Amino acid sequence: MRDPRLDQLAAGLLDHSLDIQPGERLLIEADFTCRDLVMAVIDAAYERKAMPFVHLTDPRVRRAWYLGATRPQMDYSVKWALYRHEDIDASLAIYGGENETEMADIPPEVMEAARLASEPIVEKDLKKKWSVVRYPTPAGAQLAGMSTEAFEDFCLDVSTVDYARLSEAMDPLVALMARTDRVRIVSPGTDLEFSIKGIGIAKSDGRENVPDGEVFTSPVRDSVNGTIRFNVPSLEEGTTFERIRFTFENGRIVDADGTPNDRLLKIIGTDEGSHYLGEFALGVNPRINQPMKDTLYDEKIAGSLHFAVGRAYEEADNGNRSSVHWDLVLIQTPEWGGGEIYFDGVLVRKDGRFVLPELEGLNPEHLE
Repeated sequence: MRDPRLDQLAAGLLDHSLDIQPGERLLIEADFTCRDLVMAVIDAAYERKAMPFVHLTDPRVRRAWYLGATRPQMDYSVKWALYRHEDIDASLAIYGGENETEMADIPPEVMEAARLASEPIVEKDLKKKWSVVRYPTPAGAQLAGMSTEAFEDFCLDVSTVDYARLSEAMDPLVALMARTDRVRIVSPGTDLEFSIKGIGIAKSDGRENVPDGEVFTSPVRDSVNGTIRFNVPSLEEGTTFERIRFTFENGRIVDADGTPNDRLLKIIGTDEGSHYLGEFALGVNPRINQPMKDTLYDEKIAGSLHFAVGRAYEEADNGNRSSVHWDLVLIQTPEWGGGEIYFDGVLVRKDGRFVLPELEGLNPEHLE
């Protein structure tokens, strides 16, 4: 018998996240480990008189394909996939998998070619209704250092938070950021300044990511100066990156190091836009308070902030274009070294807690 929480999650994805209407075509992309949620979404789509379509993948098979694929071969694969993506109204990607590091031994240049080849699909999907959700698997539990059962409970708990309430609590922060010019971030190993003046401000409140909970914008592309040291490991393309540090001059990364450094530099050097930032965000999900080595969760941690190297989103467009969009997280709670965020010289958040009266509703105790 299916866990009833999956049906609750499926309903939220179709009603709140994607606003699926009768007759709309929904593409569900997942791997076989996510089949229970896929079936819950299919059932929910039929209940709403929508038309679900499913594309299931196997990461081990994809790895074998990557190991011999040429760039022209990748382009052909994307060309065929584009036909599928052109004829849909909405897409839902469900992430699972048996091994989170399945792609760890794929050469960096192959992953770079695959990322570049898939750019047309990414651009097309961003112009339609889309959402991404993480399905709890034993592999994810291992990365998080949790039992399978505890991880499942945690994931379904944070994915079914009251997003309407969280969305309302975000509004004062959106308004404040819209009035802000200069931002300064201070933490151990970090002193970074930039402008967000004139850039759109958006809230992620359970529509395009589940779990969710962030308010995001982008730095003015050439305004970033200083150094930042991220303190949360990042699993990207099958490789875990740690102790990442960037130094910026006039928006561009002029010095970068981390572990493994060669793969880090390969991603940063993908194209011109991957040397710049395309997102700045504050995490506010009250139920996520520790890293899971999964960006979809980690970037929502209450008391965190994150930047994305590369492509900017349409809602907060600073003009940066890249095939890369890599989110990197810095937690500022006391357990992680603390830190401050200033907007136009005014302290806004200290040690992960909002200190302005109009923003206190975003502190975790007010959202539970």
